[in-house]
Amino acid sequence: MNLYERNQKQRNFFNEKIESYDQVHETYMETKRMLAENLDKDTKKILDLGAGTGLELIYLFEKYPNANAVVIDISENMLEELSKRDFAKRVTTICGDFFEVDFGKDYDAVISTSALHHFKPEEKEILYKKIFECLKENGLFINCDKISLNQEAQNKALYELEHNIENYKHIDTPLTIENEIAILEKIGFIGIHSNKVDKEDYSLIKARKKIIISKQ
Repeated sequence: MNLYERNQKQRNFFNEKIESYDQVHETYMETKRMLAENLDKDTKKILDLGAGTGLELIYLFEKYPNANAVVIDISENMLEELSKRDFAKRVTTICGDFFEVDFGKDYDAVISTSALHHFKPEEKEILYKKIFECLKENGLFINCDKISLNQEAQNKALYELEHNIENYKHIDTPLTIENEIAILEKIGFIGIHSNKVDKEDYSLIKARKKIIISKQ
């Protein structure tokens, strides 16, 4: 099963989970609060990858009243629920695949919660490069997501994705913190650090786009 087919499988899975989504993800609200706390004070233009129903935007818009967000999510049902939020007028929604949609450019920050743990390392490298390129110089990428606690757990999940995906409606393939950081460094992010949040297998990873200094 190729990446496009896997992403469509994810789309179907999350469209079917709309009624229980908020109940599950409200257990991560402290993480979502911390995400907002870690953004730069002058943050105004934000890209949110996989926002679902927009739970992480509740704290964000309270703290940054002048901010607006572009949200990309593959599930049309999730975006329909987001459109009912009080802050919906401050959000532009795009329904589509992260690997196919044009992200735009000049964002102060790209954020994501519980959305990027479905991809292989080589796919994350492609995705993180897109994120890097759409950020302003000195812009932030904050990813709050599941992690593998060791290499063995990561390898097992990736094996299931590669060989047994037909037997699952949904497969999580989180990477270890070390492997996440290595990919970000390879792309060119700097100032990378991580914090455990909410649960043992969950982390907030913060990285900044390298400032380009032009030679006179």
